[in-house]
Amino acid sequence: MEQGKVLECKAYWDEAGKLFSSLPIGTPEILDSMEKVPAALKEQKVSSVCVVTDKGILAAGLLDGLQAALTEAGIATAIYDGVVPNPTVANVEAAREVYLSHQCNGILALGGGSVMDCAKVMATRVAAPDTPVMDMLGLYAPQSPLPPFIAIPTTAGTGSETTIAAIITTDEDHRKLIVMAVEFIPAYAVLDPKLTLGLPKAITAATGMDALAHAVESYIGTFRTEYSDAKAIEAVQGVKAYLKRAYDNGADEAAREGMLLASHNAGISFTRGFVGYVHSIAHTLGSVYNMPHGLAIAITMPYVLEACGESIYESLGDLAIRCGIAPAGAQDKEAALAFIDWVKELNASMGIPSVADCLKEEDIPAMAAMADEEANPTYPVPLRMDAEELAAIYRKMLP
Repeated sequence: MEQGKVLECKAYWDEAGKLFSSLPIGTPEILDSMEKVPAALKEQKVSSVCVVTDKGILAAGLLDGLQAALTEAGIATAIYDGVVPNPTVANVEAAREVYLSHQCNGILALGGGSVMDCAKVMATRVAAPDTPVMDMLGLYAPQSPLPPFIAIPTTAGTGSETTIAAIITTDEDHRKLIVMAVEFIPAYAVLDPKLTLGLPKAITAATGMDALAHAVESYIGTFRTEYSDAKAIEAVQGVKAYLKRAYDNGADEAAREGMLLASHNAGISFTRGFVGYVHSIAHTLGSVYNMPHGLAIAITMPYVLEACGESIYESLGDLAIRCGIAPAGAQDKEAALAFIDWVKELNASMGIPSVADCLKEEDIPAMAAMADEEANPTYPVPLRMDAEELAAIYRKMLP
């Protein structure tokens, strides 16, 4: 990237850093079982709750026991199950209509990151009925309180129950819209490993690599803090200990619990340290080809880390040593490269491909421009790359 653009990005973060450092970002209280949800809703004076989920979750019966418990507790339920893998503005509006038509006064998000994102923005639309999603982009401050909100992740990857960000896709041209609000942090997050016991291997692998990328990009970025670093280390250690174990044996409840906590810690880390080009590139693979987010992240991550080169040898090498991926005393470059090799080996051991089969050369210039626009100057990356340099990364992923 030309020096003038680099300086422009630095100036952005000199100002943005002051703003984000002052934000009152909290963390949700953790509930370890779905059985505790009715009491938590009662505590928040919720009498009618809108459950935001998807058809797969509903078909799997993950809501059945909870819905019965809510009914027994005298809490009415209305269900919106139309969330798609890359949730759209239309999803948000349809969920809001269910909430309003059933006179709900609370929200349960039951699902993965897409469900969480839809529920967050829907809650904001409920609080700001005259403000369309397109007017909420960037850091948004709702003028009215959001409805009480409980997040129940059914995958271990996005950490969305801890984050101030939500990503929604436009219906017309499939652009990714990023909405951020400190109010997105729910009062409670339910980390119940029983909900993840039935996850297919491919989803276990992809979502787990998403959690890893959150921690890694936070740790190598320029906006890291002592707290975000500590949570990133915990997250990587959890992925190292439990991801392959959960992949090999989906019924291993301890491994599932370990991955939920790793994802949660990674979410806390990147909410404070942000992400980088792994995510901006992966977002384009999702928007253009509808590739699942975690899979796009897993394929992209090694190539971005390699492209960052010596700019991340110290930070990534330190992370590798702290997490037992490289031996104590290893030189920065040696340790960093060991970490990248470990990521590649972990991908391969879980059947994640090293290329994006859907990627086409003719799409790369436009996708690289989209990734450039998303990340520069918005993400505090360790090495600034322009669209042309990002295009070179895409080409390494061509089938």
